[in-house]
Amino acid sequence: MSSRPDRLGELRLVAFDVDGVFTDGRFYLADDGTETKAFHTQDGYGVRRLLESGVAVAVISGRSSPAVEKRMAELGVRHTILACKDKVAALDELAASLGIAVDTCAYVGDDLPDLALLRRVGFSVAVANAVPALHDCCDYVTRNAGGFGAVREVCDLVVAARRRDTG
Repeated sequence: MSSRPDRLGELRLVAFDVDGVFTDGRFYLADDGTETKAFHTQDGYGVRRLLESGVAVAVISGRSSPAVEKRMAELGVRHTILACKDKVAALDELAASLGIAVDTCAYVGDDLPDLALLRRVGFSVAVANAVPALHDCCDYVTRNAGGFGAVREVCDLVVAARRRDTG
């Protein structure tokens, strides 16, 4: 792991991509155009714990999805940015609105559209099944694949670091 930021406990915001991170990357499209996704329950509990620890949570996705909006609302994620064309600008704007520095933000991604944002934040995470280019440039690579506990793994890592730091 990198020392940017020096301690994971200093993170103020953790942002996640959705497809391939909260999900296994697949979505189901019915004949009538209805889209469904599968979310891992343990990831949801991790997000709740992260929020309870005082860390803001966001999702930033290039796609729009009512299923994602509903799931994030259920989890209490207030910062849901969908159909995003410029993830770096979106995170910069969100950080500014929260009054936090980008180097106190983490981002979790899985594919090349996430690369610029992963390079921008203070702590970058690739899920285990991310494309190899992300594994090579990120501070941390999860043991779990996207859709199978990767989000929970990141949440637990940050929550544990915050507990150590506040002792």
